[in-house]
Amino acid sequence: MSAAFLQSLNDEQRRAVEHGIGGAPLSPAPPLLVIAGAGSGKTNTLAHRVANLLLNGADPRRVLLVTFSRRAAAEMSQRVARICRKAMGEAGGILADAMSWAGTFHGVGARLIRDHAEQLGLDPQFTIHDREDSADLMNHVRHQLGFSSTEQRFPTKGTCLAIYSRCVNAEQPIGEVLGEVFPWCLKWEAELKALFGAYVEAKQAQNVLDYDDLLLCWAQAMSDPDLASAIGSLFDHVLVDEYQDTNRLQASILLALKPDGRGLTVVGDDAQAIYSFRAAEVRNILDFPKAF
Repeated sequence: MSAAFLQSLNDEQRRAVEHGIGGAPLSPAPPLLVIAGAGSGKTNTLAHRVANLLLNGADPRRVLLVTFSRRAAAEMSQRVARICRKAMGEAGGILADAMSWAGTFHGVGARLIRDHAEQLGLDPQFTIHDREDSADLMNHVRHQLGFSSTEQRFPTKGTCLAIYSRCVNAEQPIGEVLGEVFPWCLKWEAELKALFGAYVEAKQAQNVLDYDDLLLCWAQAMSDPDLASAIGSLFDHVLVDEYQDTNRLQASILLALKPDGRGLTVVGDDAQAIYSFRAAEVRNILDFPKAF
C-alpha cells in the first residue's frame, strides 16, 4: 500500500505511526510509549497510527481507542476516518466507521461491565450515576447517619465524594488519602469510613454504579483469569491518549488487558500531568518502560 498519507508527518511522528507495522499478516506490535510536548502533534500522530493499523489489515472491531472525554473520542474517530478516506477513498471511510470501541475509560468500562455483569455478580440492568447524582446520594446517606448536623461542620457532600473517589482511583486507604490530600478532614476518618460503607450499601440496594465503580468493576473483572482472558482477547490493539493523566486503577486495567504489552500504544506528556487532584499518577508514564 502507498504510504502517501504519511507524508505530512515528520520523521519522529512517522516512526511512531509505523512502529511494528509491516509485513503480512499484521500482528500486535511490541509495546510503544510516545512522549511528546504540547503542540508537537501527539493527537495527529495517534490518529495516523490508528489509521495505519486499519489500512494494514487490523480488524476495526478489535481496535480499542481510549481518550479522556467523549468529545475527544469522537474527534479522534473522525480524524481517523478522514485519514483513511484520503488513503483509500470511500472504502477507507467505511473501514474507519467500523471501529466500535472508541471512548473514555468510563464509557468502555460501562459497556464491558454490562456485557459481563452476571459474571461480576451484578444485575445487568444497573443504572449509572453521574457525579451530581453520586454527590446527592452521598449527601442523603450523610444526612441519614446524622453527619449533616454535627457540632463541628462535617465535610460537604462534594468533599466526601472527592475523598471516596480518590481512595478508589489511587488504590489507597482512607487514612493515607486524608493525610496526603485532605489533612483538614483527618479528625473525621472514622465517620468517613462509616459513611463510605453506607454509601456503598445504598448503591447496591438501588442497583446503581457510580463513575468510580465503572473502573473498579472493570479492574475486578481483570483480576479474574477467565474474565481477563475473555476481555483481553476482544482487542488486538489498544491505544491510549493523554496517558500521563491515568491513575493507578486505569494503569492496572491496561496492564491486565495486555500483560506482555503487545498491541499497546500509549501517548502522553509527562510535563503536562495536571490532574493529580483526580488521582492521576505521572509514574504510570515514567514507569511504562520498566513494565515492559
